[in-house]
Amino acid sequence: MRVDVRPELLRWARERAGKDVRTLIRRFPQLASWEEATSRPTLKQLERFARATYTPVGYFFLPAPPDEPVPIPDFRTIGDAGQPRPSADLLDTIYVCQQRQEWYRDFAQVEGASPLAFVGSATLDSDVIGTAAQIRATLGFSVEERQTLPSWTEALRRFIGQAETSGLLVMVSGVVGTNTNRKLNPDEFRGFALADRYAPVVFINGADTKAAQLFTLAHEIAHIWLGQTALSDVGPAAAPAHRVERWCNEVAAEILVPMELFRAVYNPDADPRDEAQRLARRFKVSTLVVIRRMRDAGGLSMDEFWEIFKAERERLLALPRSDGGDFYVTQPARLSKRFARAIITSTLEGQTLHRDAFRLLGCSRMATFREVAQVLGSG
Repeated sequence: MRVDVRPELLRWARERAGKDVRTLIRRFPQLASWEEATSRPTLKQLERFARATYTPVGYFFLPAPPDEPVPIPDFRTIGDAGQPRPSADLLDTIYVCQQRQEWYRDFAQVEGASPLAFVGSATLDSDVIGTAAQIRATLGFSVEERQTLPSWTEALRRFIGQAETSGLLVMVSGVVGTNTNRKLNPDEFRGFALADRYAPVVFINGADTKAAQLFTLAHEIAHIWLGQTALSDVGPAAAPAHRVERWCNEVAAEILVPMELFRAVYNPDADPRDEAQRLARRFKVSTLVVIRRMRDAGGLSMDEFWEIFKAERERLLALPRSDGGDFYVTQPARLSKRFARAIITSTLEGQTLHRDAFRLLGCSRMATFREVAQVLGSG
């Protein structure tokens, strides 16, 4: 049976999934003729095309492509052309994190948890230095402790662990769910925050560099302190026009490298590249964050800053990247260990259906569920 599908819906689905005709035509040789309305797909072909483009099949029976705005406040500053259409990967990532948050909020309230006092405890008029100090104190993220860690990547792991211990759900993933064929694009977004007094979520785009992830985590935590849900794409070099993003960036930089301590050890007369390496080792942050603090301290002109920052960013991008590691080790980090432990425990106690747990954990087999439980010590 052939199906009448408007060509613009096929093009919309393809573009929404970030795929071009040449990529899909190997699987759907008649795609070009479908888009030109010279032939029609069968229902089975349409269902396969829907799966290939991550599109609900019912959308293809609409009179026109649906408007799919980002479901949370969008503070991205991509170019000057306004916000592009959100990809299916971005939308699906936000949707699944919202579902996890909703489940955990109900779980926390049933367990008698108290609302987290730090969520919404700051405003845009709050002092940047004071807010950053409060965040470090609440999370236990001290500069002194960081200096004892072997690297800033270890500092990132420690920062995530401290945030989770304090009550945040930190999810770090470079793919949609567990689908390694759906890699997230850091040029589209770096992270987002879903503010909630019982289940605050911070999502970090794990496809971004480790250097960027550290700053993104601090930035999104600042959003949680404001009590504000937000989608972001800023990095340490950004000077956003939006007041909210500018405040969160300033707080993030101060969390990672307090200016008072930085001025005490910064030598503006040294070669800035050597100084960036030295201070990155001292503060256990990326060199990009240190270069930003050099600019904040007045040690670099704007031209010098951009020249050094861009060169360092290119160097970091050229470094070998991890392939993701063992699934059972990485999956809890993708989900948030706090969330994963809670839903596994709830399921084992019979409070949550295995079907719902599998959906939110991104697994389809009991063996996988048990392996993840064992890694987390919840089995």
